[in-house]
Amino acid sequence: MTFEPHGKHLIAGEWVSGTEQFSSSPAHGPAHNFSVGTLSHVDAACSAAEDAFWSYGYSTRSERAVFLNRIADEIDLRADAITQIGTQETGLPEARLQGERGRTTAQLRLFASHIEAGDYLDRRTDAALPDRQPLPRPEIRLMQRPIGPVAVFGASNFPLAFSTAGGDTAAALAAGCPVVVKGHSAHPGTSEIVAEAIDAAITALDLHPGVFSLIQGGRRDVGTALVQHPLIRAVGFTGSLAGGRALFDLCAARPEPIPFFGELGSVNPMFLLPDAVTARGAEIGTGWAGSLSMGAGQFCTNPGISVIVDGPAADTYVEAAKEALAKVGPQVMLTDGMAEAYRAGRDTIAQSAGVQDVLTSVCDLRNATPYLFETTGENWLANHTLGEEVFGPLGLIVRVADGNEMLTIAKSLVGQLTCTLHMDKGDTDLARRLMPVLERKAGRVLANSFPTGVEVCDAMVHGGPYPASTNFGATSVGTMAIRRFLRPVSYQNIPHDVLPQDIA
Repeated sequence: MTFEPHGKHLIAGEWVSGTEQFSSSPAHGPAHNFSVGTLSHVDAACSAAEDAFWSYGYSTRSERAVFLNRIADEIDLRADAITQIGTQETGLPEARLQGERGRTTAQLRLFASHIEAGDYLDRRTDAALPDRQPLPRPEIRLMQRPIGPVAVFGASNFPLAFSTAGGDTAAALAAGCPVVVKGHSAHPGTSEIVAEAIDAAITALDLHPGVFSLIQGGRRDVGTALVQHPLIRAVGFTGSLAGGRALFDLCAARPEPIPFFGELGSVNPMFLLPDAVTARGAEIGTGWAGSLSMGAGQFCTNPGISVIVDGPAADTYVEAAKEALAKVGPQVMLTDGMAEAYRAGRDTIAQSAGVQDVLTSVCDLRNATPYLFETTGENWLANHTLGEEVFGPLGLIVRVADGNEMLTIAKSLVGQLTCTLHMDKGDTDLARRLMPVLERKAGRVLANSFPTGVEVCDAMVHGGPYPASTNFGATSVGTMAIRRFLRPVSYQNIPHDVLPQDIA
């Protein structure tokens, strides 16, 4: 299948355009023109989503499962075309796009299976007690219900798995919530072809066309209008701390505030315990370099910080990481803006007092090359800037005096998506001291592995305390993600032939 973008928005089953256009900025290949979203597009999409909710929100779990599986099928039918436009727009290699497409369809199919099983409904029943004294108890039933239309912002670094038909969209549709997506301008063609797949599924199953809409481009006023539209009931977002916090504040400032589920930023620190470093420091250092530079470091779970007890074993670890990173050549970043932000973050770290160069390189234009720095635990604690995310293949080593200072470093952390322990048997006591702190700081705690690569499964949490995410009780990956778009409803003494089918 060949694909030539037409540059229009999908709103309630119709491909529409506007008077203003923007041009894509591909890493290679031809640029294409796309219509700029407007406030009227936002209102039309949200109104259609609300209208669709009265049928889609009350459809059966089996019907929604069929829909999710059909979307996955339609995406697979467009596999080659998606890879072609995706690699052109992002500069990501074909294998990465193919793998991400597989993850995207797997998420859709996972949610289809999840809602078919029905456990997510959390159904509860308290039988009536008519003879209870001093007062009788009525029959009370409880079940989770969909909240209504959801806005989703496409992510820059995952053009498929966290964008148009990504995890937020899959979870919302599974819950019974229509979705309005604001596509990311870094990969509008990829967003368009995936929207075509969703539209084909809607048409084939004769669903209300307002179940899904895609609005491309647009200035900040389009995003503002979307999160503040009175018919939107929740927002899913993956992106920068500054952009996410601005949208979070807008959601909170609405006359009727709504939840904003933002995955924002994390440095994902690793704590290297002494016995593990002594036994296999070089191996861990080489592994860290691979994780740090994977995909030009453009992962929200990129492990940017290594905390290690100073000494000869630490020197071995650092030298192995340096040697491995030195072999990594320039990599194309997703956008020119990301490349500029990476260089600015590099300069901030490099110019900070008490920071020393371990490995420097030269990068310009849209390219990124690895950088490695080190500092002391004391300096880390005195300079909060060193704990801020640099999105790209940059690593900072924090040398501490002992396990006590390592624990102090852990306690100083803000919220993280992940924290990692590298440990051997002899490190168990220190690991036990660290664990209560790390589980309080992060949504996912790992041992003897690297956090890049987020498994899509029932037990996964991709979130954490602020600023890793705006809602510490939520995850954007795994089947628990559906809970963001549900709310509990109690039914008291409702006749069974009136109750929703799933709880009657």
